[in-house]
Amino acid sequence: MALKSRICEILGIEHPIFLAGMGGASVPALAAAVSNAGGLGVLGAAACSPDQLRSWIRETREMTDKPFGVDTLLPASVRRDPAPQSEDSTRNPAALLGEYQEFTCDFIRREHLPETDLASEMRAAGAPEAGKGTPQLFSKKFFEAQMEVVIEEKVPVYAAGLGNPGPWMDRLHANGTKVMAVIGKVKHAQQVVETGVDMIVAQGHDGGGHNSPVGTISLIPQVVDAVGSRVPVIGAGGISDGRGIAAALMLGAEGAWIGTAFLATEEAGIERFQKEAIIESGDADTVVSRSLTGKPARMIRNKWADAWIEAGKEPLPMPYQSMISGPVMASGIKAQRKDVIPGFAGQGIGLIHSIRPAAEVMRELVEGAETALARTKSYE
Repeated sequence: MALKSRICEILGIEHPIFLAGMGGASVPALAAAVSNAGGLGVLGAAACSPDQLRSWIRETREMTDKPFGVDTLLPASVRRDPAPQSEDSTRNPAALLGEYQEFTCDFIRREHLPETDLASEMRAAGAPEAGKGTPQLFSKKFFEAQMEVVIEEKVPVYAAGLGNPGPWMDRLHANGTKVMAVIGKVKHAQQVVETGVDMIVAQGHDGGGHNSPVGTISLIPQVVDAVGSRVPVIGAGGISDGRGIAAALMLGAEGAWIGTAFLATEEAGIERFQKEAIIESGDADTVVSRSLTGKPARMIRNKWADAWIEAGKEPLPMPYQSMISGPVMASGIKAQRKDVIPGFAGQGIGLIHSIRPAAEVMRELVEGAETALARTKSYE
C-alpha cells in the first residue's frame, strides 16, 4: 500500500511524514534532507533570532526545491503584555531570579562543569531588579519579530509548535503559506481550527519536548472526531517507526509528525554525544520536567532535572526558566556531559539503535508503514 493521503496533495509532498520542528536539531541540513526524501522538513526555529531565522530559511531553499516548513513557539502566557508584577516575591518570577541563579551556579560548581560566557555573565550580573520587564529571549517582541520574517520570506508551511497563530493567519494565507498548529487537547484543536489553520498536529504525552497530558493513542482519535471533518489531523507523540505511523493512520490521522527518530541522524543539529545518548536509552529513560523551559517537556532523564526534584524546587514559568537553565545547558554541552544535558526525546526512544542519514530513516519509515498497513488487509 502506497503511503499517501490528501495531505500530500495539499502540500505537494510524496509522503505524509513531517519532521517535527525541534529546536537545535531541526536545522536546515536536516529539514532539507527530509523534504528531499519525500516528506516535509520543518525548521525548529523557536530560539532563532530574526536574522538567524531568515538565514536558515534561505539556506534551506539552497538545499532543496521541495516544500518545507518553519516551526516557532507562540505561548499565550508570554505573547500577552505582561501584567503588573506583584511585590510578593513568591508570585513574581523576576524577583526570584537571584535565588534561582544561585541554584544554577551551585549546580555548575557541584558537577564540576566548565565556565562558559553565559555562566560568567550570570555570576557578574546577578538578578535583575524586580519588575524590570522580561527576558528578550521568548518575549512578546521576540515572537513578533520572528513572525515578520516568516511572513516576509513567504515560507511554504508555518507550524505553531505552541500557541495560536490566529493573529497572523490572514497575512500567512495571503502569501500562500499553509498553517498548522501543534495541540495537546481537544479544546485547543477546536480553538485553533476556528482561526483558519489548514492542519492540526495532535501530539500526545508520549512525545519529546513540550507535549500533552493526554496519551497519544487516546488523543489522536478524539481530535479526529472533534475537527477531522474540517481539517486534516497529523498524529504525533512517540511515533518512531513505520508501525507507529500506521497506527496513527488507523486512529484517523492523515500523517505523522516525527521527532526523536530524526534526532539520531547525521544531519541533526544536536551534539554527537546527545545522539549517542538517544541510541543508548530505552523506553523508561525519559522524564517530563519543567527544568529547561518552564513548561512541561519530555527529555532523557538527567541530573539537572533530578536536581529540581531533590531540592523540592519549582521551576520558574517561561520565559524566566530559560535564563536559569541556559548556563547549565551551555556548560553541559561544552563538557559533552550526557548525564547533564542529553536532550529532549520521546518514549519511542528504545526503537532507535544507530545514527544514520535522514534519507535512510525516511525510507525505513515509509517502508515500515506500508508493510504494516498491508498487513491489516489480512484481517479483512
